[in-house]
Amino acid sequence: MPGSGLKQDAIYLEEINGRFQARCVIKRWMTVYNSKRTHSALDRLTPDDARWTGPEDLKAA
Repeated sequence: MPGSGLKQDAIYLEEINGRFQARCVIKRWMTVYNSKRTHSALDRLTPDDARWTGPEDLKAA
């Protein structure tokens, strides 16, 4: 999805009739953006995966 973003992926595709609906659309898009879409700048990881600190990253202090 190069070149796509919030407006192209969500706002233009929805008929938004108020602030509450706009917040729901944006929140849903942000969830997909951060947890499902891979990013080339993150070595094809999702932002959630890149931010994850798993057991292998934890070192004895």
